[in-house]
Amino acid sequence: MTTALITGITGQDGSYLAELLLAKGYDVHGIIRRSSSFNTGRIDHIYVDPHAKGSLHLHFGDVVDGVGLVNLLREIKPNEVYHLAAQSHVQVSFQMPEYTADVDALGTIRLLEAIRAANLDTKFYQASTSELYGSTPPPQSELSPFAPQSPYAAAKLYAYWVTRNYREGYGIFASNGILFNHESPRRGATFVTRKITRAVAAIAQGKQQELYLGNLEAVRDWGYAPEYVEGMWRILQAKEPGDYVLATGVGATVRDFCEAAFSRVNLDYQKFVKTDPRYFRPTEVNALIGDASKVEKELGWKAKTHWKELAEIMVDADLAGTGSN
Repeated sequence: MTTALITGITGQDGSYLAELLLAKGYDVHGIIRRSSSFNTGRIDHIYVDPHAKGSLHLHFGDVVDGVGLVNLLREIKPNEVYHLAAQSHVQVSFQMPEYTADVDALGTIRLLEAIRAANLDTKFYQASTSELYGSTPPPQSELSPFAPQSPYAAAKLYAYWVTRNYREGYGIFASNGILFNHESPRRGATFVTRKITRAVAAIAQGKQQELYLGNLEAVRDWGYAPEYVEGMWRILQAKEPGDYVLATGVGATVRDFCEAAFSRVNLDYQKFVKTDPRYFRPTEVNALIGDASKVEKELGWKAKTHWKELAEIMVDADLAGTGSN
């Protein structure tokens, strides 16, 4: 039986990835941070008997604790490690740049060093991001130059390069998945797509009057998270480690997403959406549209769900109250 370790398992991607791996017969281990309140809502439905084979096992830990990571890896001996844990909110990274660097940049090297210290023959997946490209014009591929425009992107760029360094320097099967925006009803409530769809549901139900957003003209390449975690898995099934862009190749503005979301409930977004300067970044990223031709050619992965259908999926879930809190 294949054993996998997922950091960030309680997040959107971690929960979908855990479901996927369990369905494939994996023994799945996840690291969760100790909290005074439960934060496992996205994975409670798949948490069964932790002593059964092919089940989900949760361990308290944190990527800021290098010794703890070494001990956990020696105990679990995973065949695959999916490193998804991060402070992943771009706007928050401007407010908490040091913390973002500690978790997103140094957290990655701690995990890679833990793999070395535990002397494991394991495959390592690093969750990279389209934010690495920043001001580089689209379409962005594996060959496009990086130009990060936030502390989050800069920290993730460190993680990207150190993953490559450990691959080339130590022979670790370490790969980067450069994922463009991917969303779902499990997306955190503070991320723009979910903020929009939650507001649409609340406005349609008479619980909210207005929605305040930042840059409506920012262009993003939005895909569906369950499809993207399948791409993560495929990256670690490749014969050789490498770096891959995962994207739909289709861009839309935040305004477009708003229009599609409000149209789902037959409302005109212009009557409800307001802009607020507080939601503008100090340095804006104007357009991110990915070129995923490499992963399609080499690994057979291709996005099926694009932004308009995604907006409808998310609105429907928030109307039904089945989205995550």
